[in-house]
Amino acid sequence: MTEENRPAAVPGEAVTFINVFEVPAEHLDAFVARWEERAALMSAKPGFIDSRLHRARSSETRFQVVNVAHWESEEAWRAATDDPEFGARVRAAQDDPDVEITSSRGLYDVAVEFTAVR
Repeated sequence: MTEENRPAAVPGEAVTFINVFEVPAEHLDAFVARWEERAALMSAKPGFIDSRLHRARSSETRFQVVNVAHWESEEAWRAATDDPEFGARVRAAQDDPDVEITSSRGLYDVAVEFTAVR
């Protein structure tokens, strides 16, 4: 689907935030602990629905950690991520000279959904 024919986001419609992380194996436990602190802060923000941090089963997986969060709206997510305290915690994690973490994030809408046929 090209950008021109992609449906426009509906203001106030729920969104999914996905953030994938490349984290060195020796730093995974510390990363998860710091992520929990940031997630606790976000969970108190208006519009937050839920979040799950997924950890790869194999050390060969490129993205060792994947965060999937749901928000009531893009506006709620933007307001929460604009919070100065949250920003300071993210910058502190990014600026740690001992740990090189790469992330890629974005807001997503469901394109296709399947459920189990019983």
